[in-house]
Amino acid sequence: MAKVIEVKNISKLYALGVVQFNTLRDSLLERWRLWRGERKSPLERSLSSNTFWALKDVSFSVERGEIVGLIGKNAAGKSTLLRILSHITKPTEGRAILRGRVGSLLEIGTGFHPELTGRENIYLNGAIFGMRKSEVKRKLDEIVAFAEIEAFLDTPVKRYSSGMYVRLAFAVAAHLEAEILLVDEVLAVGDISFQRKCLGKMGDVVKEGRTILLVSHQMAAVENLCSRALLLEKGRLTLEGSTEEVIKQYLKGNGRLSEKFFKGEAQGHVQIKMTLLSEDGHPVDTVRCGEDVTFVVEIHTEIPLQKAGLGIGISDMWGQRIATFHTHYQCDSKWEIQEKAIFKVTWPENFLCPGPYLITASVFEGEVAISYWPNAATLNIAPSDYFKTGKLPNPSHQGYVLVKGKWEVRDL
Repeated sequence: MAKVIEVKNISKLYALGVVQFNTLRDSLLERWRLWRGERKSPLERSLSSNTFWALKDVSFSVERGEIVGLIGKNAAGKSTLLRILSHITKPTEGRAILRGRVGSLLEIGTGFHPELTGRENIYLNGAIFGMRKSEVKRKLDEIVAFAEIEAFLDTPVKRYSSGMYVRLAFAVAAHLEAEILLVDEVLAVGDISFQRKCLGKMGDVVKEGRTILLVSHQMAAVENLCSRALLLEKGRLTLEGSTEEVIKQYLKGNGRLSEKFFKGEAQGHVQIKMTLLSEDGHPVDTVRCGEDVTFVVEIHTEIPLQKAGLGIGISDMWGQRIATFHTHYQCDSKWEIQEKAIFKVTWPENFLCPGPYLITASVFEGEVAISYWPNAATLNIAPSDYFKTGKLPNPSHQGYVLVKGKWEVRDL
């Protein structure tokens, strides 16, 4: 496949303090130091002791049609790298080659003129992409509908809320003819229903052969969207590989999960296999609203467990927990496992709204979690006539869960 992004030995140096010559005395002192043989100027001495490498010798490439995750702690250099790729900032060393039109979703305020209306900014961005006015006009209605800003289309964007701004920015970048999307955490500002819509749209964008470089602290979103990830630490690219491998290393270094959470290294090797079953007992990854779904977890352990337990979490694609099944709270017993066991729990008449959900799993020994799988399975919920009214549930209107209510109306 063709490489559309090539980053070659990119480094970015920032000076934390710079000495300036403002007086005749400063200039005379500088000449005196040079006469004494001090070859470094005050500026050079300042840079040598008060500099910060935001990026140092970073190299990687991204192929057409990939979604690649870029993760790391705060101040690791992620946003700096995206600003360089967006041609907002110049690198100190190295170069970046991008083959195609670039759409950037960076921090709030980037890409739009605050005094122009939403409509005018859409046309402005289209012109930046090299599109004719007629081409932008054909996509205008689709952009406005996706961004959900019909009532504010002719309002200056400086009066938009942060959520409105982000919705419009994403809609413009996704629908106009940008072959490369650079996305930097901005989706965290939008509401839950819009985040889910953006996840689906990014999947569509990749199917069209376009490329996304995604920066996010939402590991669930990175794990489900990206087949490959990059880990930045203190400005250096320390790991490049499968998303699962890179996230595992990031979580270890970030102190968010202890060593024992990863395949049981601290307390024996524990492996699991999760299968989802439909009402008729067949393996599935999709069920409809209101249908039974059964979670079957097969556990293999190299060290016998004396008080084994299991937790199964259901989250949205950004990692927000929605519901949990847990033996500690729902069962009186703990189990001995010598080598292998199968846990099985059925959720009768699931009440999830249509959409994709992330299933996590944790194996416990007593009260201690010894292994954790952040992406044990994915469950897709398809629409159904859940309320028996002939109307399909709409996630944008009803959130995550479907609630049946007993209605009573009296004419007063």
